[in-house]
Amino acid sequence: MKKIARIFAVVVVVALLSASSVWAGNDKRRGTAGAPELLINPWAGSTGWGGVDIANVRGLQSFYSNVAGLAFIAKNEVAYSNAMYLGGTSKLTGGASINAFGLGVRVFESGVLAVHVMSMGFGQIDVTTVGSPDGGNGTFSPSFMNINIAYSHSFTNSIHGGMNIKIITEQTADVNASGFAIDAGIQYVTGENDELKFGISLKNWAPAMSFGGPGLSRTTIDDAGNTVTLESRSAEMELPTCLNIGISYDFLFEQNDQKITLAGAFTSNAFLRDNFTFGAQYSLLNMFQVRCAYVYQTGLWSGENRATANMGICGGASVTVPLGKKSDKGSTPDLTVDYSYRHANPLRGTHTIGASLRF
Repeated sequence: MKKIARIFAVVVVVALLSASSVWAGNDKRRGTAGAPELLINPWAGSTGWGGVDIANVRGLQSFYSNVAGLAFIAKNEVAYSNAMYLGGTSKLTGGASINAFGLGVRVFESGVLAVHVMSMGFGQIDVTTVGSPDGGNGTFSPSFMNINIAYSHSFTNSIHGGMNIKIITEQTADVNASGFAIDAGIQYVTGENDELKFGISLKNWAPAMSFGGPGLSRTTIDDAGNTVTLESRSAEMELPTCLNIGISYDFLFEQNDQKITLAGAFTSNAFLRDNFTFGAQYSLLNMFQVRCAYVYQTGLWSGENRATANMGICGGASVTVPLGKKSDKGSTPDLTVDYSYRHANPLRGTHTIGASLRF
């Protein structure tokens, strides 16, 4: 127990020291990172309030916001989510869709082991060349995939921490790239009824990646009639490291077991503009939740200076259905269905729907 606590203490120190480099990002580096899919939240419940749940996220949806939240899985949890990214059928996005699957199991009294797979596809895209810029040469289908393995631990009733290792792959028919990254997070819960929560997470800390494959080579014939193969070397690309800091507070009402949660978060991106997120969620009988949020960054409402298609407005809802009686440990098997919408312009918004089963 003490050894594990020391390990997570080291992780937090490294995260805080790394924050100096994360915060030091400048405008010349904006948009130069690779693997941008690492900054796309695939989970319906979390995206309903813009990923503001750094401090209070629970269960498998913690894989994106703060891996420490996995420590709250009571026994077993399975989750799936599908997102039609930026409309899904837009010609500009090639039919982009995101599928996410997760499985979490409590392996120790205070520890949870979980896996998560996120796959992003873009549909069929026409192959174009210099001689035929309008296509007609067939199609290709790029794909991104991230495989995550995480462990989260509850050190006390108030302090929870986690670490996630992700394997990253990006590929087309003849070009691919692969690498790995590490996430780490801490959550602190306090108050008479655990109503006040703090969270911090460092995401996508990793070495640089680069592309390779036969698609980067070209075979030609020189003046002497010799066949020569020329290979282009891909420049290395850094991953989109970011630091998240969040806080939330629950206003509890005994009548009908109601709760209103207000949350705020700050995201410092090394290769993008920083985000400020504010969100609220209303819960009734622990069975129905409705949420909304606003994600702000500099230049968001300026057509000339805006750096994202997302317009900051998010909303969503969840319905939880009990599936059995409460166990001896106090947990009740249940099924939750989530939906969220993220507004975008000029592209269409992102619709996400998912479900999670706890048993």
